[in-house]
Amino acid sequence: MKKALVAIALSSFALVACGGDEKKPPTAPTGGTDEPSATAKKAAKGDTGSEKPGDDPKQSQINISDEIKKACGISDVDAHFAFDSANVRDQDHKVLGQLATCFTSGPLAGREMRLVGHADPRGEPEYNMVLGGKRADNVKGFIAKKGMNGDKIATTSRGEMDATGTDEATWQKDRRVDVMLGE
Repeated sequence: MKKALVAIALSSFALVACGGDEKKPPTAPTGGTDEPSATAKKAAKGDTGSEKPGDDPKQSQINISDEIKKACGISDVDAHFAFDSANVRDQDHKVLGQLATCFTSGPLAGREMRLVGHADPRGEPEYNMVLGGKRADNVKGFIAKKGMNGDKIATTSRGEMDATGTDEATWQKDRRVDVMLGE
C-alpha cells in the first residue's frame, strides 16, 4: 500500500513538474497602415525615448522587383522599416497606389503579386518571423484598400533568414517587404 501511494505521489509530481507554462506565440507590433504606433507618435513629438540611433518609426522599405518596376513605370524606392515596426509610411502611399493601379488596370492587370516580409537579425527568430509577416500583411492591406483584389496578393515572411546587416545602416536594408510577381 505504501509503495502504491509513493508511486501515485511521484507520478502526480512528474505530471505537475512537466506541465509547466506553455510558451506563448511571439507577437509583432500592432501598427497598421493608417494608425501610427505609440512609438511613432512619440517620435513625431520629438520624444524618442529609448529608441536606437537611426530608428525612425515612419520609415519602411518596399523593395519592388525590377520586372514590376519596369512594367509599372516605378522608380527606385529608398526607405526602410524602423526597428520593431511594421508601419507603412505616408511616403510609400504613392508607390503602393501605383502598384495597385498597375495590377488592376495597367500592364500587370490580372497578375498575382507576392509580398515577402523581412526583419533584421536582432530579436528572437520567432518574433522576427511574425514581424516580417506583419510587414507583408500591412503592405497587402494598403494595396487592397487601393483597389487590388486581396485574393491576388500572397504574403509570406522570411523573418531574419536573409538578413546580412551588422549595424544600423545595413540592418535598414534587412527590414523590408519584397514585391514580386506571383506564379
